[in-house]
Amino acid sequence: MTVAIVLSLVGIALLVIAMWRIRVPFARMNELDRLADNAKRYDSWRGGSSRTAAGHGERTGADEMRDVIRRQVYLWGGVGVVGLLLVVGGLFVR
Repeated sequence: MTVAIVLSLVGIALLVIAMWRIRVPFARMNELDRLADNAKRYDSWRGGSSRTAAGHGERTGADEMRDVIRRQVYLWGGVGVVGLLLVVGGLFVR
C-alpha cells in the first residue's frame, strides 16, 4: 500500500511540474505564430519584398526558435506521460 501511495504522489508531482513548465513554451509558440502572421500580412501589403527570407525556403530565427520550443514541449510532455504512468501504476500496485 505504501508503494502505491509513493508512486501516485510522485506521478502527481511530475504531472504538476510538467503542466507548469509546458505553459511557457506554448505561450512563446503562440507569440511566434502571431508575429509570423503579422510579417506575412505586412509583406503581402508591401507587394512581396525580395529581402525577406520567409518565402524563399530559407530558415529564419523564428524557425530555429520554434525547433527549440518544440523540443521543450516534447521533453515536458514526456515527463507528464511518465507522471501519468506512475499514477496509473500506483493504482494497480498492491
